[in-house]
Amino acid sequence: MENLTTLAGVNAAVRKNGSTYYRASITHKGKHIALGSYDNPLIAHAAYLEARGIIENSAWELKNWKKDYALTFQKCVILVNYRDQGVYIGTPILLKKGFFLYYLSYNDILTFDIDDLFYYSSHSIMRRGTHLFVADYGSQISILSRYNIPAYGVAGRDYRFINGDSSDLRYQNIEIINRYRGVRMYTEKGFQRYKAVIHIKSSYVIGRYNTEYEAAIAYNKAADILTKKGINKKYELNYIEDLSPKDYADIYTRVKISERILKYSETEIKRNVKKQVSI
Repeated sequence: MENLTTLAGVNAAVRKNGSTYYRASITHKGKHIALGSYDNPLIAHAAYLEARGIIENSAWELKNWKKDYALTFQKCVILVNYRDQGVYIGTPILLKKGFFLYYLSYNDILTFDIDDLFYYSSHSIMRRGTHLFVADYGSQISILSRYNIPAYGVAGRDYRFINGDSSDLRYQNIEIINRYRGVRMYTEKGFQRYKAVIHIKSSYVIGRYNTEYEAAIAYNKAADILTKKGINKKYELNYIEDLSPKDYADIYTRVKISERILKYSETEIKRNVKKQVSI
């Protein structure tokens, strides 16, 4: 039987509970690359042999990977990129001319601009349903925030993928439709107009406006009115950096708010008072 302590690319280690596991690694052109940890030394050695086969054989492609490999698919991506580009990146990135591919899995591939390489070479992307995020200082950060798309943004309403491919996250493929909270753009008689909407117990239309600035400020004004009248929803206001304080104040003063919003707030206060009295 082969001496397990001398298997190439395998080193035994001990967990805190006293059990033994095996680390697989390979060194290529002076670069030491960790391949993974395994409970079985033979599987760890298989991972080493697979890594050698990838690095030393330029004909090996990602489509050659099989589910019974000891190496994960993501590790194979890293090795192929290192072999072909001479650059070691610790996340499953494949460099291309002017862009790069990020492999979440064999069939789940994202495309990014090369400008994002530094960030994603040190941040692993995770997926939960359609939500893509990275872990940063203990928080889950949506990758869409890098495009100034807020957490409440909805594809097709607040932003869209120009070529229809939601996996193509290059900047030129993402168009921001609605930049502000509570604002919806729509077309009326061939012209772009903006509707402001606010949520109380359901969504209420604040008004319809000619500019997104007016709609965004109308949302802020409606939120202020509702808050002052006792509706505690902790509305987050829109910050509009393109306007001077004077321009903002002028729009805030003249922008009209739906009477339905005002009447709803007054009615709601009366209902709350009645409930408190009955209790």
